[in-house]
Amino acid sequence: MRILLALLFGALLTAAAPQPARDWRTNTGVAPVTGGFTVGNPAAKVALVEYLSFTCPHCGHFFAESKAVLHDVMVRNGSVRVETRSAVRDPFDLAAWVVARCGGPRRFQALGGAIFAGQEGWLTRGQAWVQANLDAVKAMPQAAQLRAIADNSGLAAIGAQHGVTPAALTACFTGQGTLDPLLKMTDAAFAKISGTPGFEINGTLAADTYDWAHLEPKLRAAGAR
Repeated sequence: MRILLALLFGALLTAAAPQPARDWRTNTGVAPVTGGFTVGNPAAKVALVEYLSFTCPHCGHFFAESKAVLHDVMVRNGSVRVETRSAVRDPFDLAAWVVARCGGPRRFQALGGAIFAGQEGWLTRGQAWVQANLDAVKAMPQAAQLRAIADNSGLAAIGAQHGVTPAALTACFTGQGTLDPLLKMTDAAFAKISGTPGFEINGTLAADTYDWAHLEPKLRAAGAR
C-alpha cells in the first residue's frame, strides 16, 4: 500500500509540474498571399509586418535594436507574429535579399541579421567591384549581375556561413521562384510606404514610425507583452 501511495503521489507531482512555455521563434513559414517570411504564433494578438531594405542603414539599426525585445520576448511568448517583406531599393539590395531568402524562413532571422551587421563592409566592396568592372557587369543578364555582386561583395560568403551552399545559391539566383516574389513584394511595399523601414500593425500602417523606439510603444498598445 505504501508503494502504491508513493507511486500515486509521484504521479500527481509530475502532473502538477509546470510545463515550459512554447518558444514561438521556432515557428517559421511563408505567408501564402504576400510571400513574406513569418515567425511566431499564427494566433498572436499582434500581427506586425516589417518592410525592410538591406542597403538601408536605418533598417539595420532597427533589426539590431529590436531583436532583444521584439523577437526574444514578444515573438517568443506568442504575443507578436512578425512577417518580413522586401522593399528593395537597388541591385545590391536585391542581391542581398536573394541571399537572405535562399536560406528559407528558418534561417532568415540569423542570416538577415548577419547581412545587416556586415552592411557597410559588403556594400562598400560590392560598389567598388561594380565600379571597377562596370562594362562587364552591364553586359551580363540580370541574374548573372546579381550573382556576381553576391560573390564579389561577400554576401555569398555570409550565406555560406549560415548553411546556404553554392548550389543552392545558384538555384536561387537563376530561378524565378526567388526573384519574382521579391519584386512583387517590393512593388506592393512602395505602394504603401514612403521609405524604409516601414511597419503595419494588425493591417494598419504605423505612421511616422521608422525605428524601434517609436514602434515598441505602438506594439504594446496593441497588446504585445
